[in-house]
Amino acid sequence: MKTFEDYVQRLYKMKPNVYISEEKVGRDDPRLKGGMRIIKETFDKAHEPEWEDICTATSHLTGKKINRFCHIHQSEDDLLKKQLMTRQLCHRCGGCIQRCMGIDSLNALSVITYEMDQALGTDHYIRFNKYMEYFQENDLVASCAQTDAKGDRLKRPHEQVDPDQYLRVIETREHGIVVRGCKVNITNTPYADEMIVVPCRYMGPEDKDYAVAFALPTDWDGVKLLTRPANFRKSKFAEAPVLEIGDCETFIIFDDVFVPNDRVFLNGHGDPRQTPYAGFLALMFAHYHRHSYTGCKPAVSEVIASAAALVAEYNGIENTSHARDKISHIIGTAELVFAAGESSAKHSEKAPSGTQVPDEILTNAGRRLAGEMIYEEYKILADLSGGLIATLPFEETFFSEEVGELAMKYLQRNPRVKPENILRCFKGIEGMAVSDLAGVMQVAGLHGGGSPQMETITMMMRYDIEKLKDIAKYLFGIKKKLKRYERPTVTPRKQLEKFREAMLRKRNQE
Repeated sequence: MKTFEDYVQRLYKMKPNVYISEEKVGRDDPRLKGGMRIIKETFDKAHEPEWEDICTATSHLTGKKINRFCHIHQSEDDLLKKQLMTRQLCHRCGGCIQRCMGIDSLNALSVITYEMDQALGTDHYIRFNKYMEYFQENDLVASCAQTDAKGDRLKRPHEQVDPDQYLRVIETREHGIVVRGCKVNITNTPYADEMIVVPCRYMGPEDKDYAVAFALPTDWDGVKLLTRPANFRKSKFAEAPVLEIGDCETFIIFDDVFVPNDRVFLNGHGDPRQTPYAGFLALMFAHYHRHSYTGCKPAVSEVIASAAALVAEYNGIENTSHARDKISHIIGTAELVFAAGESSAKHSEKAPSGTQVPDEILTNAGRRLAGEMIYEEYKILADLSGGLIATLPFEETFFSEEVGELAMKYLQRNPRVKPENILRCFKGIEGMAVSDLAGVMQVAGLHGGGSPQMETITMMMRYDIEKLKDIAKYLFGIKKKLKRYERPTVTPRKQLEKFREAMLRKRNQE
């Protein structure tokens, strides 16, 4: 396993291809350091004995001890530990841990590349495992690039006026492919070692050029990262861990980029038979990422609940019924979302590749609840805090020789709490609720991993509504008998197995 210092040294050697406003900068730009500070937790805790049980794993490929953020889940226990690790680490940085999307996409690839090889006779799973050995050996940090620019939302990829609105293969060569397009709304890419690129939707036969997946270093030739960093206002007098973190969201431009064959995991342009697997891969990544959300979103809720409880104490209202009711609402959401993820892991199944796949309906139910409640939780925090989180004078004012003493005097609330601690509390909530980064985190809480509408679509795709109707038919006397009820689901494994059988029949006929 590598250290945070190893990771930073790798980043600083990268070619500058990060564009912030009109500047092209390297990875040593101070605006990237807030995000790197979050990644630091994922390295540091893996080297601490008390965190080893959840932050490390044993590679199924090499038998070596590795960082869990580099692990392909092999069991129910792996999924549970990943979820708990995510929750615990998110507590330490006040929000998204930012390293889960890379390994979520790799777990998805481990399932889908195997299925492709079995059905089509390709060698994608073999090259994927070689890549995973490299990834694990170097303890890499990855970003997942899934969301395309999309252009006209009512048109499929091949129907777009501008064919580059979805990332596509423009040429298949003997030694690789050439891709052109853009992925948007992508977190952490400027301070990731690699980007794992996957499709964002199902592709029909005419969309074969858009059925593509691969991995590349983030400073690869032809890649341009158009980046929007978001950070909290730095503190001069009241330093705090939550004020050290940051985020970068990026448009990743692929300007006719060559991808070597050993890094290509899906290519419908070169082999149209692979095209249907784009949809399976898109959904499988979303599935794994939403399961990660059942770890990180409870942590975010608990951070908000913690801040709400503290500010209620500092405002002197902690024992009022309305404050307790509101805080309990946030806690209840956190526990339900985490419970959905735990149950999803306990109802997981092993894919033919050996990779453990969480239950899809439970995962999406938990993630949807998290997305639906995020703004309500911030509303409760603002309600219990009061308007001061948006109107607080600048920090330096409270330490001014001329007016600092007066500022502290009128900041006083609960007489048992020192004004300096009240200042720290309100500065922290100011960062969490009304800063530039706060806005990003709130939207990410709604849309990250898929909006509630996407979770609804996925759940309804997997749930057998006709079998569900049998309950009502029996109760209403339409059917005379009711079989023992089992939750009617179509699991990803069953769907893939059915598709594999169809593809094998087609191959045999040909």
